[in-house]
Amino acid sequence: MEKRLFANWTDLDGDGVVEICGELRRLLADVFALYIKTKNFHWHMSGAHFRDYHLLLDEQGTQIFAMTDEIAERARKIGGTTLRSIGDISKHQRLKDNNAAEVPPRDMLSELWADNRELTQNLRLAHELCEKHNDVATASLIENWIDETERRAWFLSEMVGTQG
Repeated sequence: MEKRLFANWTDLDGDGVVEICGELRRLLADVFALYIKTKNFHWHMSGAHFRDYHLLLDEQGTQIFAMTDEIAERARKIGGTTLRSIGDISKHQRLKDNNAAEVPPRDMLSELWADNRELTQNLRLAHELCEKHNDVATASLIENWIDETERRAWFLSEMVGTQG
């Protein structure tokens, strides 16, 4: 169980801080994993729609990376710690890496669509945890991240014709 470092910074109960910070750590690991995969696919995109896909993934990567600091700072603000290394990320991430040498463009977009959908589900679970502990500030941030993640999934879905 994580030691609560800055107990006077929040009025959330100690158990809530530990649970929420643990979930924020997992979310942060997932967001870093999604960022790296998005940039990997951005760097290795090819084919007839190269420019459109390349620009889309660059835009999405920038948006995903912006989430990292917000997640980590929220954990610190309520008295927790956050990720410390690549190894720490790999220990906590739920989204799967893709180390394949070659991935067809359509498969890249489909995989990112599925990952964004999974991240949305994880964000919803984190939101429920925040509601349980009356952490409205973290819940509010999560609501924005859900909206952004759903938007990314929507764009990816439209590009590959994914339904559902």
